[in-house]
Amino acid sequence: MSEAKKNKEFIVSYVNSFSSKKKTRQHLEKFVSDEGLIEHILFFDAAFPEYEFIIDEIIAEGNRVIMRARMKGKHEGELNGIPPTHKSILFPLVVGYEIENGKIISHWLIADQTLLMEQLGIIPQPQQG
Repeated sequence: MSEAKKNKEFIVSYVNSFSSKKKTRQHLEKFVSDEGLIEHILFFDAAFPEYEFIIDEIIAEGNRVIMRARMKGKHEGELNGIPPTHKSILFPLVVGYEIENGKIISHWLIADQTLLMEQLGIIPQPQQG
């Protein structure tokens, strides 16, 4: 099996291991050595408990994997000073991972934060015309 295929399977296993479940540092450290990613996941799990990732596409080359996905959850905790709205959210994102020795060592993330704020009612949604 190629390195790229193994790394794609690793990311699917990683996402499935925490999606729709409470995220813990101990569990994440089995897959991740990138402290920034661990903190990011724990931060979002506090605001959107047991959020779900829905994988739409994964591509890989060597030790790099890019995942296009959607995050689905309910706003039940504070998010950057925004008190819980109890609203459901579903927004797209793209994450790039670098994997070494069976762990994620670095990442980058692009997410539609405007759509998230619209779904939370923080900014108005655009008028359909």
